[in-house]
Amino acid sequence: MSEYQYYEFLAIDRPLSRAEQAEVRSLSTRATITATSFANDYHWGDFKGDPCLLVERYYDAHLYLADWGTRRVMLRLPGDLLDPGVVEDYHVDGYLHTGCAGEFVVVDFLSEDDADEIDYDPDTLLPEIVGVRAELAGGDLRPLYLAWLAAYGNWERDEDAFDRAADDDLEPPVPPGLGSLTTAQRALADFLRLDDDLFAIAARAPAVPVPARRTVAELLDGAARRRTGG
Repeated sequence: MSEYQYYEFLAIDRPLSRAEQAEVRSLSTRATITATSFANDYHWGDFKGDPCLLVERYYDAHLYLADWGTRRVMLRLPGDLLDPGVVEDYHVDGYLHTGCAGEFVVVDFLSEDDADEIDYDPDTLLPEIVGVRAELAGGDLRPLYLAWLAAYGNWERDEDAFDRAADDDLEPPVPPGLGSLTTAQRALADFLRLDDDLFAIAARAPAVPVPARRTVAELLDGAARRRTGG
């Protein structure tokens, strides 16, 4: 049975030189490559390159998806525009983490689920999501909170996703403006499979200067009650 994988990269701050494009071309003879983009899909075989290395060296954004359920977005930002310590507040093992690549910070978002029927054009996804990069650079932390929430929402689909001790984990700081997401943030939330009911509960932060931080169990229970009308 064939497998489907899609890889896309975007260079936003600096286009690739001809020599750099040639180096990337050596990794894929079929890919569509320009000075600012790389895109290819695979039905048989696999990509020869290392996405992490390509993001570290050349590209500011990367999207990957596979029909067995993996979805991934990586965003590279100049280190003076995003503090890795801020991202650490939203870190979830296996789902959201950050790393440093020279003068850059790389934020890595991941979603795993069962087999995913890809009956849409994947080349529309990264252009819809990539605006999140500029939002993070401008200090908007909503994308990080959405990714954190989507990660724990995976627990309802996969009971083995986390240890039960995670019930008592506290949510990270809740950014303002959850009730009015940008188009890019909504696209990221959909890509990461953020449950609408869970998001609706999370967006109801208490209207006080410093909202009380809720536990994962409280958020998931609230979503379950909303889903059943309770």
